[in-house]
Parts: sequence; C-alpha cells; structure tokens
Amino acid sequence: MFEIAERPVELTLYTDAYVVRGTVLTRQRRISDVLNHAEHDFLVVSDVTLDEFGAHTIAMRADFAQVNLAAVLFAVADIPVEAPRELRTPKIAETALISVPPFRITGRIHLTPEPDLREALGELVGRFVPVTEATYWSDVVGEAKQSAAMVAVNHARAQILAPYREVDPWAGLDRGAVHAAAAGSGAGEGADDGAGAGAGEWVPGLDPELPRG
Repeated sequence: MFEIAERPVELTLYTDAYVVRGTVLTRQRRISDVLNHAEHDFLVVSDVTLDEFGAHTIAMRADFAQVNLAAVLFAVADIPVEAPRELRTPKIAETALISVPPFRITGRIHLTPEPDLREALGELVGRFVPVTEATYWSDVVGEAKQSAAMVAVNHARAQILAPYREVDPWAGLDRGAVHAAAAGSGAGEGADDGAGAGAGEWVPGLDPELPRG
C-alpha cells in the first residue's frame, strides 16, 4: 500500500498559559488527526514562537519545542485540509458551544446520525474533537474573537453544550420592581439619616443643586 510522505503543517497550539506557533511534520491530513494520531503524548514543533497570555514581554523563539498534548486546550491549523471524500464517515453537523477555560469556542461539531442527540453526544469520542466554522475567544485573558475553518479541541479539557442558547439572567423578573425595591431600600436609609430635618434644610443623599423646599 502506498504510504503518504510526511509534510510540514503550520499550526497554532493554545495551552494553559501560552500560544505556541510552529510547524510539525505529519502524514495526517486534518489537524484533529495530527493530534489524535501523535506517536507520543507530545508533539515536537519546529520554528517555534512562544507568546504568554497577557504578557507585554517580547515573544520567545526556538528552533524546536516539545509540547505536552495534555496541556493543549485546542489547536488551529493555518491551512486546514479535509479528509478524502472516500474516507469520510456520514455525520450530522450540530451547532455547539465549547467551554475550555479560559476560552470559549462556538462552531459545528460532527455527530453520528443517531435518532437522539443524547446518544449522538455519547458517541462523540477522540482525544481531540474537530470543530468546524469555529470562532474562539477569551475575555479572561484578553484574546479577541478569531475565526478558523477548523479547530481541534482537547476533549478532556472541554465542556460541550449542544444545542445551546444564550439565557438572559433577568428573564421572568420584573426589572422595574427590582429597581424600585432597591431604590426604596436606599430611600428608607436616607429618611432615617434626615429625620427631623425641616423644610428648606439639606437632607444627605439629595442633590444640593436641587431646590430645597
């Protein structure tokens, strides 16, 4: 059987504290396969640039680096390559939110065509899960939103919500009543402080520029 030759693939690895950019030699076509079929529990990356989250220092460079895969939150390939059509397994794309602290990722995960989403999620296995049409960011470490055709997420570090929706924490509450109650509580305290004040006298907590009676 014809063996595919190794080729260089440029990728970016987001770890617990660093952004690692560099090149790996691999026979795999997709970034998720590069990570899932790694020979060891680490990758040897060449032509490396290392940036620390939130740091204002100059980035570090190295000819080579060994990156522990357990520390990788997710990886992004600069040039994504899909698997050959004849090797693809029928899948159903489901929009998902993946929390992999301190990052969040939105995109499409690809599930087996089970009749029940619970069962389909139960079949989602693999050390690194591919997410297509992805957007990733972190408000915690100040990483702005970026987009990628595909990212590979460390399954052991992720919480996957599918399907997901954003929830208003105020939904179902009477905001006016809440604000009125808070204002009333403050007014009661102010009334106690100003007890006995006559007309035209300044009551603490009131704007001194307003008419005083």
